[in-house]
Amino acid sequence: MLLATDLDGTFLGGTQEDKDKLYTLLNNNEDIRLVFVTGRGIRSVLKLLENTSLPKPEYIICDVGATVTHLPTLMAVEPVQSGIAKLWPGDHVRETLKNVKGLLHQEAQQQYRCSYYYDETTDIEGARKVAAALQCDLILSAGKYLDILPKGVNKGYALQQLLGVLALPHHKVLVAGDSMNDYTMYETGFKGVVVGDAERELVARTAAMPHVLQALRTGAGGILEAMAFFPEFSIYLEKEG
Repeated sequence: MLLATDLDGTFLGGTQEDKDKLYTLLNNNEDIRLVFVTGRGIRSVLKLLENTSLPKPEYIICDVGATVTHLPTLMAVEPVQSGIAKLWPGDHVRETLKNVKGLLHQEAQQQYRCSYYYDETTDIEGARKVAAALQCDLILSAGKYLDILPKGVNKGYALQQLLGVLALPHHKVLVAGDSMNDYTMYETGFKGVVVGDAERELVARTAAMPHVLQALRTGAGGILEAMAFFPEFSIYLEKEG
């Protein structure tokens, strides 16, 4: 199987007991491939992986889907990355968005996205119109993050493109998340879990999806709950037991 998981609030969340159990399972089972799918940039993820107890993913989808990296080589995954690069309008995106009221730029190295903080004073509709004029998408999450991405590029898109390179059947994939920038992973039809204490809008918008489990347990516990729930993934828990 392949576990494609968000980091903050998902893979990094939950009780210490649940994290220990999930991380041990992944470290001890070569039949489970791991992909991080995160809003973080690559530098932030590499810093995180200095913690040796954290399982190392095979691939990292960063920047809400805008960059896709093979961890062992730190090389961009092609032709996925070049395809995303062609869709990005360029550095003038950030200059154009300077005119939008209430956007606070996130100070992070970014290549194919622009990230901001927003609040109740932010002109969201104005930002949306600018994004559309630039052939970009606007994604809101966690009630404070606003991302501008190449049109059609998101976590679900990048994961699908990666799976095409890996030639891995979709039924072997489990996706996990907790905020609205994870929503596109569920839209693709992968079996998934919305972990406990997730963003309310994500819970509401995935509630009617039969392939998505609304977990009770938070973070890593929710992932374990999903693995026990879906028969095709529960066999990996049984092997450990």
